[in-house]
Amino acid sequence: MSTILITGASSGIGRATAELFLHEGWTVGLLARRAAALEEVAAGRDTAVVLPADVTDPQAVEAAFVRFTGRAGRLDVLFNNAGIFTPAGTIDEIALDDWYASVNVNLNGMFLAARAAFAAMRAQTPRGGRIINNGSIAAHVPRPQSAPYTATKHAITGLTRSLSLDGRPFDIACGQIDIGNARTPMIEELVAKQKADDPEALLPETMAVEEAARSVLHMASLPLEANVQFMTVMATKMPYIGRG
Repeated sequence: MSTILITGASSGIGRATAELFLHEGWTVGLLARRAAALEEVAAGRDTAVVLPADVTDPQAVEAAFVRFTGRAGRLDVLFNNAGIFTPAGTIDEIALDDWYASVNVNLNGMFLAARAAFAAMRAQTPRGGRIINNGSIAAHVPRPQSAPYTATKHAITGLTRSLSLDGRPFDIACGQIDIGNARTPMIEELVAKQKADDPEALLPETMAVEEAARSVLHMASLPLEANVQFMTVMATKMPYIGRG
C-alpha cells in the first residue's frame, strides 16, 4: 500500500487531494493546524492518520513525520501544500506582519516539511520517495497587488529545482504543480471580494478543485524512474496566458 503525507489537508486543495487518495486506497497523513477539521476528513477511514501540527513549528513538523512513518511504515510521497494568501495591496500598503506570515507559512513551512520528508525518504528501505510542491501560477505570472504570495511562490520553484537535483543520489524525485483558480475557500473569498468591490465586474473563471487533486494523483502514482517536473493545471478560460 502506498503512503502520502499532505500538509494543509483540512480544507481546499489539500482536503480534496486527501479525500481522493483515501478513496484510492492510500495511507494518508493529514497535517494541518485544525484537528477537528482533520478528524472530519478522516472519519470512518482506517487508512487516515490525523497529524495536528503547525507547519511553521520545526519540532511539530518533525514529530508529525515521525508519527506518520511509525504508523505507515514508510513515506512514499509528500504533497507539500499548506499555504496562505494575505490581504492584497501594493508593497507600501502591505503590513509587515502579513509579509512575515506569508514567508513563514508559504516558504518556511514548505521547507520544513520537505526537509522532514527528504530525511525520512533517504533513510528508509527501500530508499527514496517523491516530494510534490504546490506552487501556483503566481510562480510564473502574478496577480496585481500580491507581492508576498508571488515572492514566496517563486521561491518554491527554486526549492523544487534544488530538491530535484539534491534528491537524485537518494532516489528522491521532486516536482511542482501550479494550480490556477480551483474552487477553494480562498478563491471563493477572492471572487466575493471582487463582486463586492464592483458588482459589474467579470468574475474569474474557475475549475473544480477535484481536477487539481486528480493531477496530484497522477504525479504521485508515477514510478520513481519518471517525474513530472512542472505541471500547470488551471481553469481553461482564466487570464493566465497573456496576463502580466
